[in-house]
Amino acid sequence: MEKKNLLIVVSGPAGSGKGTVLRELLKMSDEFAISVSATTRTPRPGEVDGVNYFYITREEFEENIKKDTLIEYTEYCGNYYGTLNDKVRKMLEDKNVILEIEVEGAMNVKKKFPESVLILLLPPDYKTLEARLRGRGTEPDDVIRERLAQSRNEVAHFDKYDYVVINQNEGAYDAALDILNITKSEIKRTSRRLEVKEKFYE
Repeated sequence: MEKKNLLIVVSGPAGSGKGTVLRELLKMSDEFAISVSATTRTPRPGEVDGVNYFYITREEFEENIKKDTLIEYTEYCGNYYGTLNDKVRKMLEDKNVILEIEVEGAMNVKKKFPESVLILLLPPDYKTLEARLRGRGTEPDDVIRERLAQSRNEVAHFDKYDYVVINQNEGAYDAALDILNITKSEIKRTSRRLEVKEKFYE
């Protein structure tokens, strides 16, 4: 039977472990691909076009906005970041595609792709999140406070997501397994498999 691949959005505050969990998921299954965003930002040393980002000019990006060829986009620190519709649709031919994006982008994806699956990845609680951010030792206190405040804004959208996955301490494997199991269940949802019913009325 034909399997229809899913567009999956994974959001979560800084410190929720999105990157670690998704790397674990890719090790578990070869049926997933992570979408690569487009940006007008200059590549950093070691970054590769098409791997880290699709690097395009501001003029090209704004042309994509005019033509409505972006699933979602945002402007941050003077640069555009967004998801190219054609790239995602091409990837969906072969894999379940994951977009690792923030809440605003997730809501825009749901509007354009109502069948997409939105997953909110969270630490067990606020104190754990704060401990993780401070434990990194890479950011000043004011940045940490800003990230913590933003986390509460993101959790305020809790009920707009289809699923919540809790990433426990040292629990990236379990969180990745949860996402894998959600995907398996969603693929079997009757609304996605109407062709199965039709086979009995041919």
